[in-house]
Amino acid sequence: MDVLATLADGALTVRRARAADVPALVGLIAADPVSAGRGDALGDLAPYAAAFAEIDADPAHLLVCLDEADGGTVGTLQLTVLPSLGRRGTRRAQLESVHVDERCRGRGYGALLVGWAVDEARRRGCGLVQLTSDASRAAAHRFYERLGFTASHAGFKQDLTTRR
Repeated sequence: MDVLATLADGALTVRRARAADVPALVGLIAADPVSAGRGDALGDLAPYAAAFAEIDADPAHLLVCLDEADGGTVGTLQLTVLPSLGRRGTRRAQLESVHVDERCRGRGYGALLVGWAVDEARRRGCGLVQLTSDASRAAAHRFYERLGFTASHAGFKQDLTTRR
């Protein structure tokens, strides 16, 4: 099963995601109103399966599932290690698509998952962990600040899927 960590006295497991997990992971992402507003939805899973295959094939990326003891997937995140010239060549870990089932929020699952990711980033030689969070997610911002993250930068994006 490629278990990476056991958390909360065995109640939770962090493991490498498999192709068979794609529907559950898309379900977690699509259940989030911000993600759903960007077009994430269950339905045609082909683009998600293609993205999973690309992520899974690259050792710089790690997509994980957070499973409860009964085997149900209740969380996910992607950890990507980025080499960088900045900060004297410090490797960075980027956290992407951090999601915990809304029924499990408030139980500490997200803190355990992100804490595991920070430890894994350190294990992989990273000197910095970074993430972005949609500006509308005030509760998520408070969550990350409680975990020791600092809102240090303004992020900018350019959508390349729309025509100019």
